[in-house]
This record gives sequence, structure tokens and C-alpha cells, in this order.
Amino acid sequence: MAHFDVFNGDADGICALHQLRLAEPRESTLVTGVKRDISLLRRVTAQTGDSVTVLDISLDKNRDDLVRLLDGGVRVTYFDHHFAGEIPESENLSVQIDTAGDVCTGWLVNQHLDGAFLPWAVTALFGDNLHDAARSAARPLDLNGSQLDQLETLGTLLNYNGYGSTLDDLYFPPDQLYQKIQPYADPFEFIAADTTFQTLRDGYDSDMNRAASIDPVLKTDACAAFVFPNDSFSRRVSGVYSNQLARDNPDRAHALASLLPSGDYLVSVRAPLATKSGADELCRQFPTGGGRKAAAGINQLPGDQLQAFLDAMQKQFG
Repeated sequence: MAHFDVFNGDADGICALHQLRLAEPRESTLVTGVKRDISLLRRVTAQTGDSVTVLDISLDKNRDDLVRLLDGGVRVTYFDHHFAGEIPESENLSVQIDTAGDVCTGWLVNQHLDGAFLPWAVTALFGDNLHDAARSAARPLDLNGSQLDQLETLGTLLNYNGYGSTLDDLYFPPDQLYQKIQPYADPFEFIAADTTFQTLRDGYDSDMNRAASIDPVLKTDACAAFVFPNDSFSRRVSGVYSNQLARDNPDRAHALASLLPSGDYLVSVRAPLATKSGADELCRQFPTGGGRKAAAGINQLPGDQLQAFLDAMQKQFG
């Protein structure tokens, strides 16, 4: 019988799977992609008796293929923190979904495993920009400030690597990045022993410096929006730069629209950290939009709808 591990290509999806497979090693087919590629279950060709673990992708966006698998006699275990909508009823489905603003999928897996690999869950929380939750979760580890900063940086870099329109935009395809992490039960060993960390750090520093030079097209007390050029750096940096803006201005919502070759925009939205709500409502008003309350996005905002988006953003958060 075959097993498939289906996971978001960001820090949360990778850290969630890593914890599970440290606890329960098994041969599996890895199914993942860039962070925005969330319709992953359509790529799963499981047969009756096979099993699938799904991590950190919206059930709502994968419902039809989930039902296809369940009806075909495939057992599915689902961990997620995004909007789910109606959850199918099936004896083949086990679900752990929590859409609260201060949890991530890596944290749900950590709870499932009774904290067995807590440093990786803390890394996942940092990667999802849940810094207060990460620091609170890390207390039992009794880390010093330097160690906590290392996990914060690792989570940020793993998340940074997931952003792009295609795998060509990324430094590492997410399945390869997971495989690089796989040998390490201790994230500090990974940081010290594998050159991957430094490769991502160098790229991150370069991209963030370029991002900081771009002025907003909209800036009020309630929200700010930036338009980035059609460049791989724009797509790579969109999420992590949005996260930094959110932390620097916790009472303000932020949007970062990266121009695509088609003339459309890839959009990242962060709700004010003070409220952690509204991002998904805004993005679902537009085609290809979705996400969670605190952080959401639009995969392909039509170029002629940019102003409509900016108007809707001011209405949502004003």
C-alpha cells in the first residue's frame, strides 16, 4: 500500500511534516510546490487501501479531490489551520483543523505528538509570523536569546524559500528543502551543519534590501500597499517582507502586489497584528484569492483590478 505526504511548501508545511516523520518514519511520495500552489490533492493518484497525510493546505480549496480520494477507499489524515468550509463525513477521514489566529499546522502536529519535537513547532510558528505564540511555546525549552533568534531566523528563511510563482523562483524546491532537513531531529544541528541555511540567509538579506527601497503606492494610518516589479526577487520576498511590515506597524494592514509576466499581480496581504483578522475576507472578494484571517493572498489579481483591490483594502481595514 502506498502513502502520500501532501504539504504546503512553506515553513509551516515543512516543519509539520518533519515532526510527523521524525515520530512516525515511513516511505512516502512527496507532493508539494510553491507556497501558493495549494490545490495539491488533484496530483494524488492514490488507490483503494492507500493513505494520504495532508498538511497546511485549505480543505475548502481541495474538497472535490478529497471527496474523490475518500470515496475511492483512501484513508486521509488532515492537519490544517486555514478556512475549511464544510468538512466531508467519512470513516476514512481524520481531521485536526483549528483556524484560530495564533496557531499553525506545525503547532497542531506538535499537540498531536505531545510536544515530542517542540523546537520544530516553534520554528513553524516563527515562519508563520506568529512571534508571540512562538516565544510562548518555546518557554519549556529554556532557550537563551541567541537560540531563540536562530529559530526565528530559520522559520523566516524556510518561509521565504516557499514564495514564488514557479519553482524556478525558489532557491530550493520545497520537497528538496524538506529532504535536507529530514536527517536533523535538532534544528540547531541543521543550522550549524548544512550550507542550506547560509544560502537562504544570503538570498534573504539581498532581497530584503531591495524591497526596502520601494515606496508605497498607498499609505494611511490603517493600511499600506506596495507594488513590486516583475522580478523573481519580488515574488520571493513578498511574504517575508509583508510579515516584517506587519511587525513594524502592528496597527496597520499591509499588501504587497508583485507584477507577473501576464500583467496580473501576485498579492500578499497581512491583517494588522493587533487584530489578526480580515485578510481572508478581503482576498476572497477577488478571483484566486484565499488564505486565513491574519494572512492571505491572491494568486492572480487581474491587472485592471489593482485599484479596485486598493479601494476594497481601505474599506476592509479603514
